[in-house]
Amino acid sequence: MASSRAFSWVALALLLFVAVVPTANGDDLSPRYYDKTCPNVQRVVRSLMAHKVAGEPRMAPAVLRLFFHDCFVNGCDGSVLLDATPTSARRTRCPTASLAGFEVIDEIKSLLEHDCPATVFCADIIALASRDAVAILEGPTWNVPLGRRDSRSAAEKPPHPREDNLGVLIDMSEKHGLDARDMTALSGAHTVGMASCENYEDRTYGTNGDADIDPSFAETARQTCQGPSGDGDKASFDAQTPMKFDNAYYLELIARRGLLTSDQTLYGGGGLQDNLVEMYSVDDGEAFGRDFAKAMVKMGNIPPPKGMPVEVRLKCSVANW
Repeated sequence: MASSRAFSWVALALLLFVAVVPTANGDDLSPRYYDKTCPNVQRVVRSLMAHKVAGEPRMAPAVLRLFFHDCFVNGCDGSVLLDATPTSARRTRCPTASLAGFEVIDEIKSLLEHDCPATVFCADIIALASRDAVAILEGPTWNVPLGRRDSRSAAEKPPHPREDNLGVLIDMSEKHGLDARDMTALSGAHTVGMASCENYEDRTYGTNGDADIDPSFAETARQTCQGPSGDGDKASFDAQTPMKFDNAYYLELIARRGLLTSDQTLYGGGGLQDNLVEMYSVDDGEAFGRDFAKAMVKMGNIPPPKGMPVEVRLKCSVANW
């Protein structure tokens, strides 16, 4: 009887908490959001990310990709982490189904729930973990504004990885408050990680009539497509330094060796767009690192729709009730 009464009070507290959490993500974000309520949050995230990437390096680009998919669908609300339900299917809907790294975020959340119960938003954990993923791979670092809210449901439509029209890519970015420079810098996240054949075969086999591709690169990619499904049919976005966060991605674009059509469309049309790629490709990549960090902060500030029900999820994979 006592345990039942205690459970009822916990449930009521959660309901009230969900009701009073503000819905805005944007101007109220601050790198010091958890200074008083969970001061060790960044240390916990950084430590576990370092441990996971040391054991399985692919987790770094995987977690970074989670953040992109989270923010570009419905704002940075942690909805990409939600398990499938009868009304939403973020983790199972293509291309979201190809995402990885969920277990890393879940483990970080579990540790933080032990230290700071019902305090740290899952959306913030992705933001911090993606920053640390880049730093672990020798990329830039930045202060992450915090205080994003967790949505209670998933959006329906994930971003499509094979959009080949530069104008459409720019329009999509501008709808989220990002300009062409931000988009070009953020695309540099493809300096790490891999893509499966189904995402690049249209370019390497020429099914889109794409002649702007280095022939030897296309042949190598086609051979990869003939490998077994799973990791066997995957190719690195950046064949030069696939697990180092540097500016080699832009050198690949200039050499017509972009893996996805949406990669290569960033270069070859002339004008400002080509100038950006060339600027990011030179020297030690200082310009790229600087602009990437700025663009990640801007992307991380994309808010969910106003009035959307939000909460601090106790488990990142499910809503609280």
